[in-house]
Amino acid sequence: MLGLVLAYVGGIYTGGEKGIADVKIFSGFGVMGGAMLRDFAIVSTAMGASFAVMRQAGVVGLVALLLGIPLSFAGGVAVAWAFGYHDAVSLTTIGAGACTYIVGPVTGAAIGASSDVMALSIATGVVKAVFVAIGTPLMAKWIGLDNPQSAMAYGGLMGTNSGVMAGLAATDPKLVPYGALTATFYTGLGCLICPSLLFLLMRQFF
Repeated sequence: MLGLVLAYVGGIYTGGEKGIADVKIFSGFGVMGGAMLRDFAIVSTAMGASFAVMRQAGVVGLVALLLGIPLSFAGGVAVAWAFGYHDAVSLTTIGAGACTYIVGPVTGAAIGASSDVMALSIATGVVKAVFVAIGTPLMAKWIGLDNPQSAMAYGGLMGTNSGVMAGLAATDPKLVPYGALTATFYTGLGCLICPSLLFLLMRQFF
């Protein structure tokens, strides 16, 4: 809330577009919350991971990735269909958004989706991230999320980087690097297969 207030004051004061960061003395605020800081945080958490453990859980992580993307995509497509979107481009974009809020707009831009559909795909991914962040510590005990192997599998199934890392941090900070590893691969793999393989598949049916 304070961030929104500062952004408003900065916009009124300078007439600019970057909120409080348009005021010279506060320009460093533009870095906070940006992609660079986020990626730095991901790399920093990865430094605490054990490579030997990652190798042991490699197959589990791979299987989780191969299951996680199609399952999330199918869920997103089903919701989009229920809300009246029946063309392949819209269904694919919103389905990709259900993977992560990064995969959605990347896919939409690649296959020519409209801006409103891309906005919906981002919203879908954000809702998923929030649910994963809140639900992870609540479900961790029941799904055995208490070791690096299960964290890697969980990251590969859920995919959403911010949701997985926030949820694991609230569960056990030591698990964050392992979940972040597969969740990051999930985003990259999703950006590859959603606008290509999955889109071509959708065109066959819709």
